[in-house]
Amino acid sequence: MFNHTPYYYLLIFTFFSGFIYSQSTVSGRIVDAKTNKEITGVDVFINESDKAVLTTSSAAFTVQSDSIIYQLKFLKKSYALATISIAQDNTAPLLVKLSREKVSDIQEVVIHNEKPKYKNKKENPAYAIMQEVWKRKRNNGLDKFDTYTYKEYEKIEFDANNLDSAFMKKKVFNKLDFVFDYADSTASGKLALPLFLNEAVYENYGENRPAKRTKKLLVAQKTSGFQDNQIVILTAKNLYRDINIYDNTLNYFDIGFPSPVGTDGFSTYDYNLIDTISVRGENAFRIRYQPKRTEVLAFQGYLYIAKDSYAVLGATLKSTKKINVNFINGISTELEYDNPDENTFLPRKFVTEIEMTPFSKKKTAKSLIAKRTVDYSEYDFNKTLDPKVFHRKAEEYESGFVEKDDAYWAKARPDSLSKSEQGVYEMLDRLEKTPKFNRIVKLYETLGSGYYNVFKAIDLGPIFSVYGKNDVEGDRIRIGARTYFTRNDPWRVQFYTAYGFKDQQIKYGAEAKYMFNRVNRFMIGAGTRRDILQLGVQLTNDDGIMSRTFASSTVFARGENASLSSVNQTNVFTSIEPWKNIQFRIDGTMQSIKSANPSGFNLMYYRNGELRKTLNDSHVTFSLIARPGAKFSQTGVDRTEHGTLAPTIILKYTRGIEGLFNADYNYNKLQFMFYKPVLIGSWGKMMVNFEAGKNFDTVPLALQNVIPGNQSYSLAANTFAQLNYYEFVADTYTTLHLEHHFNGKILSFIPLIKKLKLREVAFLRGAYGTLSDESKNINVAGYKYSAPSDHVYFEYGFGIENIGFGNLRIFRVDFNWRGNYLDRPDISRFGIKAGFQVGF
Repeated sequence: MFNHTPYYYLLIFTFFSGFIYSQSTVSGRIVDAKTNKEITGVDVFINESDKAVLTTSSAAFTVQSDSIIYQLKFLKKSYALATISIAQDNTAPLLVKLSREKVSDIQEVVIHNEKPKYKNKKENPAYAIMQEVWKRKRNNGLDKFDTYTYKEYEKIEFDANNLDSAFMKKKVFNKLDFVFDYADSTASGKLALPLFLNEAVYENYGENRPAKRTKKLLVAQKTSGFQDNQIVILTAKNLYRDINIYDNTLNYFDIGFPSPVGTDGFSTYDYNLIDTISVRGENAFRIRYQPKRTEVLAFQGYLYIAKDSYAVLGATLKSTKKINVNFINGISTELEYDNPDENTFLPRKFVTEIEMTPFSKKKTAKSLIAKRTVDYSEYDFNKTLDPKVFHRKAEEYESGFVEKDDAYWAKARPDSLSKSEQGVYEMLDRLEKTPKFNRIVKLYETLGSGYYNVFKAIDLGPIFSVYGKNDVEGDRIRIGARTYFTRNDPWRVQFYTAYGFKDQQIKYGAEAKYMFNRVNRFMIGAGTRRDILQLGVQLTNDDGIMSRTFASSTVFARGENASLSSVNQTNVFTSIEPWKNIQFRIDGTMQSIKSANPSGFNLMYYRNGELRKTLNDSHVTFSLIARPGAKFSQTGVDRTEHGTLAPTIILKYTRGIEGLFNADYNYNKLQFMFYKPVLIGSWGKMMVNFEAGKNFDTVPLALQNVIPGNQSYSLAANTFAQLNYYEFVADTYTTLHLEHHFNGKILSFIPLIKKLKLREVAFLRGAYGTLSDESKNINVAGYKYSAPSDHVYFEYGFGIENIGFGNLRIFRVDFNWRGNYLDRPDISRFGIKAGFQVGF
């Protein structure tokens, strides 16, 4: 239930943000450019604001702003929009000359008018226009050609926003104050400090016929600031999603926003036809849209629809002031499209700006401005492509492959870098040579990754697993470490040791992995451990040595947890990824399992008439793991995954081998798992998890399938909140977990409650299985165990998430009810689970 990515934002921009109170004043006079006659009734706009700060009553004007004024716009009917850049060192009055407009020159105007009222949507002329758009709903033009190629330039910028003199004088900036020499104005006119700049150039290849395949090749990348930092690199690449304005739902942060161009747009938005203008030489309708209810997740802005073809030429999307997304104060996106024919569109330019704050949603709050600009160019269609371009090559995974000189970047950029963007390279070079700054970065990286790096070679941690508690070990202390030279290390060695103060036993685990090939990710590994574990809290588990379940380290739990096992395990594995995101893995495991608490939990079983307390097992597992659409940041032995809606599909076959290393049983097991988050329009996101499996042979309890219970008071994904550990055991099983996040859709209708910005969650869980008499009889305490075979066991309930204050809303509470099997002893019919859920 814990997503690291937003947590990274908290760590990064809490330190760098502040507030600006400096005031700017600009004055001048407005005249006709041709006659020099004075003009009155002119709307004056500051910077990028779409709201006039002044309507002049005379030719003279004076405007003031708490932010730096770097640009003024002047608009009057029958005159062309005039934009003037303001130099900060120039205090002389301005002479503004307005020219009579020519229709062919109009690109965009700002017009203020009240929203007209219509008896029904059919009276609204914008409705008729949008109907034509829906009739001609366009598809991405790339799909119509046999082959295609195009170039993509991406620029991601992070700026600390709202800096003032008081903030700059804080002690933390002692010996770092030179950074403020690089502060500049953002697009919104606020003083900001550039922190991070990433430029990337991609070459895209696609084939639709005869086979469907694509390749997005990173050919150049230039990063300034935090180059070796694990947190910022992931944050920068993980923040954005690709969107299609014609889709009914737009994905931001894996949260669904209704598209204003979607076929169900009128259920969310009011549309108003403003005027017709020229967009890149093409006549277009300009339609303003805004949400009917400001409490919902929706946008406001303008659509530019071609008059002849009803194609979307462009769109602006801006979040409302009441946006209910954690850590986010505002989102704005500008989209431009080319339309080669009446059925298709091609992306031209996308600009997305996100303002993030850790605590407050006020405009004056400390914030981080994250801006992504993507330019698409050099489209080429139906050109014969060498099949080799779709193959992954070793050189593509080397760091030097994307390193280019300044001459390359000067040519590759669609537009030259601004002064502040150029300065960030120099500033970060200076910062990285400052010991104090490196100490600060290291602190934030430690909190974000959970590891503390020493000697640029060893990570100590994870720091959040140092303490645990259970009924067998009592208080437990765990200390671990791993090798870590770079985020793309081809090998990794890690270990841990733990001590329980109640059982006074030392536990340990160690594992080593080496990757031979970055392209197909062929690797081998081996590990061993001796530890106290809670088995049976995960159905489709892995044989990883370093993993430890939540249940064996729970501090607070309902009832006693005596069902812990003592496990000695050795594992060797090899894996390969012959196709992108399709992994084949083979594990060989030797283990012995016995009860860690014989007086309270019986794992004894009969083998050939002999009573045994320790199970010896040797097995081989073949796994197929598919993650279509998943994205990863690193190319080393360990990778960090980006947030996506990619599914997880796992198919596992396990073969137990009797006699191998003194193993007790031959057995065959088949397991399947499917997990997928699904956006359901404006109604939120559904998390679907389905699992099924079967033991084809009789095995003792230690090797059986246990329907996962959760006796802790914390949230645990894909477990049954009201089941006890080992309450249901099955030879054959199926489980289904459905969890729907409404994102406040329902609570936003309730007066007073909606001000709390709480979000509702609903869930339903079910399990069905069977357990043979042979499987019961093989265990000494087999009479205690059964499967949910009479009917499907189910639980249901609801949760309240987004509990907190300001932008920090990371607490969730679930209310769970047990639906049946209520006549069993020591069950819990109702329970409350709670925990932190760091996410948007």
